[in-house]
Amino acid sequence: MRSQCIWTPCEVLTPLSFKPSTFFTFSFSKQLLLPDKSIAAISSTRRGISSYPSLMASSPSLKDAVSTQNESTQKTQQPLQQVAKRLEKFKTTIFTQMSSLAIKHGAINLGQGFPNFDGPEFVKEAAIQAIKDGKNQYARGYGVPDFSSAIAERFKKDTGLVVDPEKEITVTSGCTEAIAATMLGLINPGDEVILFAPFYDSYEATLSMAGAKIKCITLHPPDFAVPIDELKSAITQDTRAVLINTPHNPTGKMFSREELSTIASLCIENDVLVFTDEVYDKLAFELDHISMASLPGMYERTVTLNSLGKTFSLTGWKIGWAIAPPHLTWGVRQAHSFLTFATSTPMQWAAAVALRAPESYYVELKRDYMAKKEILVEGLKAVGFKVFPSSGTYFVVVDHTPFGLENDIAFCEYLIKEVGVVAIPTSVFYLNPEDGKNLVRFTFCKDEGTLRAAVDRMKEKLKRK
Repeated sequence: MRSQCIWTPCEVLTPLSFKPSTFFTFSFSKQLLLPDKSIAAISSTRRGISSYPSLMASSPSLKDAVSTQNESTQKTQQPLQQVAKRLEKFKTTIFTQMSSLAIKHGAINLGQGFPNFDGPEFVKEAAIQAIKDGKNQYARGYGVPDFSSAIAERFKKDTGLVVDPEKEITVTSGCTEAIAATMLGLINPGDEVILFAPFYDSYEATLSMAGAKIKCITLHPPDFAVPIDELKSAITQDTRAVLINTPHNPTGKMFSREELSTIASLCIENDVLVFTDEVYDKLAFELDHISMASLPGMYERTVTLNSLGKTFSLTGWKIGWAIAPPHLTWGVRQAHSFLTFATSTPMQWAAAVALRAPESYYVELKRDYMAKKEILVEGLKAVGFKVFPSSGTYFVVVDHTPFGLENDIAFCEYLIKEVGVVAIPTSVFYLNPEDGKNLVRFTFCKDEGTLRAAVDRMKEKLKRK
């Protein structure tokens, strides 16, 4: 039975049906807020005290009493956390939580998707040279011209499409900002946007900021295929966009040509935009990556989002971009102008050098990651996990249920504290956490020694039940 979940910013996040361990309760618990009248009462009390300086001055005992009471209150009460209603449901990201716990417990971090090895020397040297050459002031808002040209050159090689770097490319501070600028620049409050769950967590947050109504189509293991009939029924006259991530985080799924063509036809028929996150396009192992914009009739309604970090192991540089026709680029650039305005100048010059790397770089990159993937996948199978196919990205999703823990949160807590390995619970990637409670995600963007050490720990300490 395919599941569809719908969430709007005004709705309250429903509690999980399973009981999370107390170790991670803060990830899903509702934020405690006092009623408006209680906050008003506190404000009124404070105004009342400060409104009578003469009374305070003329009565030392009262002044002392109030001072003592205030000091006591300050020691025992902390100010309420304040956040806009559209962001009330979002807590500290799971990636931040897990990386902190990895450090606390001395665990091997196969959770957050950042390499534990450095990017290529020729790119780093280009950044150093740019700094030495004085390229250190604000860049042009939508990108250093040479970098925009390099993006256009790379896009032509990959897709056959010729784009105007001056009018159709916007450089951003990582793909996460490109996502935010696209949502905030092109989505109006009340617009429907369709996501495929599980999904990268920033999608929901930025759509919430834009006031969108989210419709969610759940992809199910083992193959995480798109339920086309469900997608057809989800598209309405209010649907503004469909957001696709291929290769797909967290599952490693790559959308097939047939799936993309069907989605494209539905979008053309219903005048719907497509936002496509392609940051893992160079980490496609078993299928060729297909960019949605390259399909017939799709470039004019597609925003293609990408970044430097995954391909060149330089995630800390936060260099991303959005490619779109001029009428869509306008909205993206308007939002970008008031988010970050410009992106690191010397890093853009270095990124231009990176994108002009010879094809041999990409061949070697894929070969190295395939070797890492084999170490992790074979190791996880030997430990006793059910491992689902991963055709791209540097992630693998597994079924943890053979080990007897009640859900993904409990399993990841146990794995960190008792085994010394970090994975990511996938329930955080779903609007309905129940859909992901049996799955966890591992990453293999680590050196081979780290991957083998993590597998050895799991073989030694993780037992099937």
